Amino acid sequence: MAKSPSFSCSACASVTTKWAGRCETCGEWNTISEDAGISKGPAKSLGGKRGSSVKLTNLSTEEAPPPRTTCGIKELDRVLGGGLVAASAILVGGDPGIGKSTLLLQAAAQFARSGLKTIYVSGEEASAQVRMRAQRLGLTDAPVQLAAETNLRDILTTLEAEKPQLAIIDSIQTMWADNVESAPGSVSQVRAAAYELTSFAKRKGISVILVGHVTKDGQIAGPRVVEHMVDTVLYFEGERGHQFRILRAVKNRFGPADEIGVFEMTGGGLDEVANPSALFLSERGAPSPGSVVFAGVEGTRPVLVEFQALVSPSPHSQARRTVVGWDGGRLAMILAVLEARCGIPFAGLDVYLNVAGGMKVSEPAADLAVAAALLSAREDAALPADTVVFGEISLSGALRPATQTENRLKEAQKLGFTSAIAAKGGKAVGVSGISLNTMPDLTGFVGEIFGAG
Repeated sequence: MAKSPSFSCSACASVTTKWAGRCETCGEWNTISEDAGISKGPAKSLGGKRGSSVKLTNLSTEEAPPPRTTCGIKELDRVLGGGLVAASAILVGGDPGIGKSTLLLQAAAQFARSGLKTIYVSGEEASAQVRMRAQRLGLTDAPVQLAAETNLRDILTTLEAEKPQLAIIDSIQTMWADNVESAPGSVSQVRAAAYELTSFAKRKGISVILVGHVTKDGQIAGPRVVEHMVDTVLYFEGERGHQFRILRAVKNRFGPADEIGVFEMTGGGLDEVANPSALFLSERGAPSPGSVVFAGVEGTRPVLVEFQALVSPSPHSQARRTVVGWDGGRLAMILAVLEARCGIPFAGLDVYLNVAGGMKVSEPAADLAVAAALLSAREDAALPADTVVFGEISLSGALRPATQTENRLKEAQKLGFTSAIAAKGGKAVGVSGISLNTMPDLTGFVGEIFGAG
């Protein structure tokens, strides 16, 4: 029985069984096109090394998985989960000009020097332009093969002939599959190109790194199904006004998710930052109202960052709430808890909250640090400079202990902090050189630290 054709919208990626002039999902005109595989042929039965079935009870007798390949860039190896896994597909996204191509060119050079046959395919630059960047970064001696091509069929043919162990595609939005009737960069093209490259990597046992552009809200452009296809999704983040960049794993089938690696952008490329806490706090001066140091954990790494708050009378009828680096909805929740449980109103006051250095924090354990920064700014009272704060706030005003308390305290002690404020009820841990002051609820915290509540 012949398989019925499938049609998809190049604007929203919705799939239908028939063609139409207007997409019923997004309302766009002339965006429906038929989907077709890049290679067609008779169906094959399961067989061979990749297709054969293996009983779970026999997995221990199978051949051991190949070891990971490390490139020598420790921050990148950390985010990958310990190194590059053979036959894996990795998607790297980030804002334009943030340094994705620079990072991957440096990684390609290091992998090639470690013995991996590497091909760097650029769809945005000519080979001569890539060589110019490599010369600026001091990578001209690396045995990396360069190619400038956007036709997906030609790229797959080249990879089939060269048989590399690592292929870097920069970027997936520039790839063009001749069997898909839409422009490069469209949803259909991105989905088809990602599928073919990922399938090729699994069949041939090579690793593929795809570079992806991001939208205005910071998400990787194209259909979300691309993120489901690949094994690992990395985001390269950073503020243009700051010199450091953060490589964050949001999905990783071969290692911990939410792991971060920190790099510093210099004239010679991206340098590793072995101690990111010291970098984030390097510009912190004398104690000032609204400044609080939060002892957080990103993946398996403890990181200290500074929360800065500013509270001022609002000249408008509706007060402003501006947040950079944290969740705005969680800020509104903490303001409501402070007013309802502690009797401290913020009505008629503009509230500004910022995570210093461009760091983005999503951990709930930052609640207490944010509350401390808000109260410090409102009361114009600075917290001691040698104190770190962490703990989660519930809607009842109770404080919940954070995980990995010992690691947070050790990182704080390493940087010279002598006291910490946290929630009561966690595992009793003791770190020499730092005193731990535990609080049962937010009301007790406000009363002891600021003398009110």
